[in-house]
Amino acid sequence: MKKISKNIVTHWTTIEPLSNKVDVSFEFFPPKTPQLEKSLWCSVERLAPLNPVFVSVTYGAGGSTREKTHKIVTRLQNKMGIPAAAHLTCVAASKAEVNRVARRYWEAGIRHIVALRGDPPDGQGKYVAHPEGYNNASDLVRGLKQIGDFEISVAAHPEGHPEAKSIEADIENLKRKVDEGATRGITQFFFQPEHFLRFRDKTQKAGLSIPIIPGILPVTNFSQVRRFSKICGASIPHWMSTLFEGLDNDPDTRLLIAANIAIDLCRILKAEDVTNFHFYTLNRADLTYAICHVLGNSRNTQPNIAL
Repeated sequence: MKKISKNIVTHWTTIEPLSNKVDVSFEFFPPKTPQLEKSLWCSVERLAPLNPVFVSVTYGAGGSTREKTHKIVTRLQNKMGIPAAAHLTCVAASKAEVNRVARRYWEAGIRHIVALRGDPPDGQGKYVAHPEGYNNASDLVRGLKQIGDFEISVAAHPEGHPEAKSIEADIENLKRKVDEGATRGITQFFFQPEHFLRFRDKTQKAGLSIPIIPGILPVTNFSQVRRFSKICGASIPHWMSTLFEGLDNDPDTRLLIAANIAIDLCRILKAEDVTNFHFYTLNRADLTYAICHVLGNSRNTQPNIAL
């Protein structure tokens, strides 16, 4: 890892478009109401002209959004022409159930799966595998590869998975997923670039050659991000908490600060030769679009997609 300039870390940079375009991908989640569904498709329409490498759709706890996820993923790819990936987890399902979902995706023409162990159901403090299910993500990757030659993305944790004994143990777990056929690692969100850069260095030293893509979370709701962070183990630096302090009822100022934070993070990573970014959009497009524009991605000249 190159030594990061103290000036870059401690001062916001001048916002001007970067010269070289980067590759981007976006994550969406199945909406719960018709109004939120309308918002989802508006966000998709806004971001699609940025030519994402792929877009992914999450899978609710215990498969609670199974049908919605399938419907959105197939519409994205088969009707709108956007490469789509379906999230799939091991939680509360037998191997037979998970395999049926995977085969259905394969039959629908979906060739990319984001394979995750998944979080324990609410009220269950520790993950326990289904008695007839996949034990973990590497086990799931192996099973998916037996069904079809899927492209498989998996989770990576720059600050370590909350259940991991150490970063090194977590990287060993990532290596097991790669050995079973994973082709890409997408990281949990983070707010300090050094976490990602050190993690990337360690994965390379461990002999991992798959792309490790930083997961970027534009902060639209700081209280919500605090909750997410406690669950996934991502740290929030003190300076960031200070910037959002007292802004609970000031969404416009929060948005401006969030844009600056995310743009700075991405620009520092870009200076360290990161050329792929995965955005956790939370089904909102404006911040992600602005960040991508600064990174050098702009609208293409293709006609509007059909929704």
